[in-house]
Amino acid sequence: MRVPALRAGWLRQTFVHWAFPPDAVQALLPEDLVVDEYEGAAWVGLTPFVMADVRPPAVPAPVPGLPAFAETNLRTFVRHRDGTDGLWFLSIEVACPLMLAARAVGAPYHPGTLSVSLDGDAVSYAGSRWAGEASYRLVVRPGDPITPTERDVWLTSRWRAYTRRLGVLWETPVEHEPWPLADAAVDVLEETLTSAAGLPAPTAQPLVHFSEGVRHVRLGVTRPRVPAPGRSPGRSGE
Repeated sequence: MRVPALRAGWLRQTFVHWAFPPDAVQALLPEDLVVDEYEGAAWVGLTPFVMADVRPPAVPAPVPGLPAFAETNLRTFVRHRDGTDGLWFLSIEVACPLMLAARAVGAPYHPGTLSVSLDGDAVSYAGSRWAGEASYRLVVRPGDPITPTERDVWLTSRWRAYTRRLGVLWETPVEHEPWPLADAAVDVLEETLTSAAGLPAPTAQPLVHFSEGVRHVRLGVTRPRVPAPGRSPGRSGE
């Protein structure tokens, strides 16, 4: 993208991924999107992190952006019916009410009380919605850095997000440097976000990774999604 709409950093991010039956996830998607599978499974990720230094692109780096705040996404992987891949957010928990403006294009933001804290070698995340009973608590211990496998890259690298509002599918492009990934051990994992989104309870142990984060995130202008001519669903390698 030539001109981003926002710049930010995504820090202290943990990726918790569960495999689900594709039909269970497809039932939660709009008709324009199909679930993207890896080795026959749909994947849903719980990703808590710190959103730091959010600023418009014209604001120079020495000028502080918004104060850092916690955010947690519940997301899955999709393809538009013309083949382009992306993320679909099942829910977004956020501690900054200003982010609720993105509801205008269908981003499923829920304001709540969220926290990210360090205790020795452990990273703790917690959150609860102001409306409803959805909540989570996660404590992980980051391990050694890893060389990402193909599956690790597939689970953590997407460059667009889709939303839907008033019958229109919207697309937001994203750019950032590669995630520096590490193994992570889970001490505590309690959550009701998956059930609140309409998913069955996860039945298998999740895959878990930790990243200190990416500091040069560029979020593009959100636009109505126009199918690319001549494209058909499939693995595009994007």
